[in-house]
Amino acid sequence: MAPAALAPSPITPTVDFDRDGVQHGFLRLPYSRDDSAWGSVMIPLTVVRNGSGPTALLTGANHGDEYEGAVALFDLAQTLTADRVAGRVIIVPAMNYPAFQAGTRTSPIDKGNLNRSFPGRPDGTVTQKIADYFTRELLPLADLVMDIHSGGRTLDFVPFAAAHILPDKDQEARCFAAVAAFAAPFSMRMLEIDAVGMYDTAAEELGKTFVTTELGGGGTGRAETIAIAKRGVRNVLRHAGILTDGQAGGSQSVGGQPAEASRWLDMPSADCFRFAEDSGLIEACVDLGQPVRKGDLLARIHPIGRTGLAPAEYRAALDGILAARHFPGLVKAGDCIAVVGTVES
Repeated sequence: MAPAALAPSPITPTVDFDRDGVQHGFLRLPYSRDDSAWGSVMIPLTVVRNGSGPTALLTGANHGDEYEGAVALFDLAQTLTADRVAGRVIIVPAMNYPAFQAGTRTSPIDKGNLNRSFPGRPDGTVTQKIADYFTRELLPLADLVMDIHSGGRTLDFVPFAAAHILPDKDQEARCFAAVAAFAAPFSMRMLEIDAVGMYDTAAEELGKTFVTTELGGGGTGRAETIAIAKRGVRNVLRHAGILTDGQAGGSQSVGGQPAEASRWLDMPSADCFRFAEDSGLIEACVDLGQPVRKGDLLARIHPIGRTGLAPAEYRAALDGILAARHFPGLVKAGDCIAVVGTVES
């Protein structure tokens, strides 16, 4: 028996994706609740189109406590004009809008983690309905997909753009070429430890050129990391031939001086990750970006229930640099406390 056809998405766009010019509107998702019986979740979006050409789908705040993407894309939506575009740019600065409004990683409505909810369901929770609309309506429109992440409130990263190792090597090459064009201080060949249900996976399975990032963290955006996001988005759009403003791309600048070329990192195995087996107060022993050797001390976790107890020690399992670390001072067993990226020669 053939599987039953999926119901239509309840989400309605207030823009025409095929119309030339600049349109600012919403993805309107009906959501009946105590304070609004016929209410809706209104997800802001902008479409900039100028004739035929490739389509870029740009998203931020897939997790609601990650801000570099939202800042960069609200800025792009406000400043990008159709005469600078060849093709189409679809901009969704706050993909998981309920979580973004609450400043939380997951949705306050249903506790859904949008980046673990794909392909979604048209008849599911609010988060699943958002995922379904992107899977069935927006991703098929796109040639290039960029989803801008950072560490949120619980992680901090060296700023990098990333793509994944893929079975289709032509697709993989397109993805890593776009990562190189982004020109972040670091570029990562990324290993996911929990890839089921990810937006990345949904885009890659459709054959799209997909780029993601991790740009800082700690539940805020720094001037440095926001600048990286703003410039990187434009670099990738130029690389794809969609942005035609005549400006050269290139690496970030610091203090008006050109920065060093992006350093390529790799996450070759699960040995990159260290997870807490203890709860307590974390003592960082290495700062982000610093080199480490296998066996080097990355962090200590001090028991906090009483004095006089020795801390647990966590050491690197391979050579590289500290690419990510736990951000708050207190940790629980199971938290990711450190990620080591190997440096490509």
